[in-house]
Amino acid sequence: MQRKSLSILAAAAAVLGAAVVVPGAEATSPASGSGSAESAAAPESAVAPKATVALGSAAAPSAASGARSATRSLLLGATSETTTVRPGVTLTSMSLGMRDADDRWTVHVYLPASVDGPLKSAGTALGTKATADRVADAVRDKGFAPRVERVVIPAYADRPAGTLGWTVRVGRYAAEADAAAVLNQVRAAGFAGGTRYTAQDGTDLGAPQKVHVLRVDFRTFDGTVGTDFGPALNGTEKLTDLMASTGAIAGVNGQWFYNNAPGGLYVKDGKLLGSATQGRGGVKITRGGRSVDVDAFTAHVTLRAGGETVEIDGVNRVPGDVWNCGGVGGDLPTEKAQHDLRCTDGSELVRFTSEFGRTPTGAGAEAVLDATGRVTAVNTSRGAAVPAGGWTIQAIGDRADWLLEHVTVGTRPAVTERVEDSRGRRVALTPDTTILQVGPTLVRDGRVSVNAAADGLIREGTDQTFTYNWTVRSNPRSMIGVDGQGRMMLVVVDGRQAGHSEGLGIARTAELMQALGAREAMNLDGGGSSVMATAGAGIVNRPSDAAGQRSLGNVLLVRP
Repeated sequence: MQRKSLSILAAAAAVLGAAVVVPGAEATSPASGSGSAESAAAPESAVAPKATVALGSAAAPSAASGARSATRSLLLGATSETTTVRPGVTLTSMSLGMRDADDRWTVHVYLPASVDGPLKSAGTALGTKATADRVADAVRDKGFAPRVERVVIPAYADRPAGTLGWTVRVGRYAAEADAAAVLNQVRAAGFAGGTRYTAQDGTDLGAPQKVHVLRVDFRTFDGTVGTDFGPALNGTEKLTDLMASTGAIAGVNGQWFYNNAPGGLYVKDGKLLGSATQGRGGVKITRGGRSVDVDAFTAHVTLRAGGETVEIDGVNRVPGDVWNCGGVGGDLPTEKAQHDLRCTDGSELVRFTSEFGRTPTGAGAEAVLDATGRVTAVNTSRGAAVPAGGWTIQAIGDRADWLLEHVTVGTRPAVTERVEDSRGRRVALTPDTTILQVGPTLVRDGRVSVNAAADGLIREGTDQTFTYNWTVRSNPRSMIGVDGQGRMMLVVVDGRQAGHSEGLGIARTAELMQALGAREAMNLDGGGSSVMATAGAGIVNRPSDAAGQRSLGNVLLVRP
């Protein structure tokens, strides 16, 4: 499959006029989830005349030596349409890559967590060579012809390339139904597994891709780009609904969300509305989108009451639930960032602002403060409404005892907030400051720079199924960046749609953003959340969920 892996970068650069940066070929690596059926075609954007570019002409840049002939043939089928959404705002939709004879459905046999574990209830996608060999032997004894494949994780800025694990697969089929039929036979023989589409293994950037790029040129466009959410943080809304209610002309999905609220550091208009996953990547937006800075951020919020100062564990999240881990201490099973992992902490203080909406209920303690910062009530259970302009502090475990001892009605506890960048410099939370902590970082100073380990994309422990499925295998992706001309870039790549658009692994996502001309770029929430829309065309990509666009925790909006 390596024969195609360089062409997409050259194609993207040719379409958008970016400097061509063609990375060196990597060892085989893989991607996520079996392909879903293709959805109905998205409506065509039609706000202004379109420019259609056919790739593969003599002017198109060639790939690295040794791949020139393959690159020329692949670029012949790649096209791009650019629509002017508003003066200074363009939407470019690209069809890149092509399906080929190597793109097949296969049966992926799950492995037990240990080499001698049970096979029928196995649930890991890959494992050690010894485990894979044992499973392959058992599958072979049942009359199938398995193959053992090595999964290689590419190099990241903070982790070298290497073997991630080994998989066991059976057969290669042109149709998903054929693979599903064999899967049923494999399961009946006493094994667990699923189907996979090999073009989504993350190794082939020449696989079919649909890429949508919004560019906002503030030299012409006098509007803004920022974030928004629905009536309350504790709730989700669809992108198109938020666009309609705010008058936005375009938008994409934003942060991860857990328990119906955004996850990670979230600063909107200078107000800290979400807890930090300490040291994880994020994007700081100022001057209405005219300044974009990708970095890693930490945040510390403290409460001083009754003569003592303690750290607040979280802001606007369920006490005890530390999604993505990386809190301020006491998290189990780890205090390091681990994407999409729920850590717990039985003793916490969590602050709720009036933007949150209905607060969690339960055992513990709670202080209610009005808009002046005065304590109006101290409760021995949780769930009081947040006063307009005020806030509450909820406590569980030992912190509940501390709160009841140190916070009293009529007092004014002091809260301090400090957000720092990767160099330990304080970030000023001005009314013009927005921070979305998402990740990982993709491009820094024009170079591919993925902080996969620090951002928690590499699972701790022996089970690397998450790393394989989410980080290495192909998925729908959404990204934000800024190019060398200072134009903001909002990008969505469709995925999990066999033969239409396969999606990208994280390493390839970074390479694509670099090829599109990004000098700074950050990954946003992706998967079924990936969605892009304009006011004139509606949804312009094909979200991977069968039901269409998801309701989201927050979004990025382009407003006139």
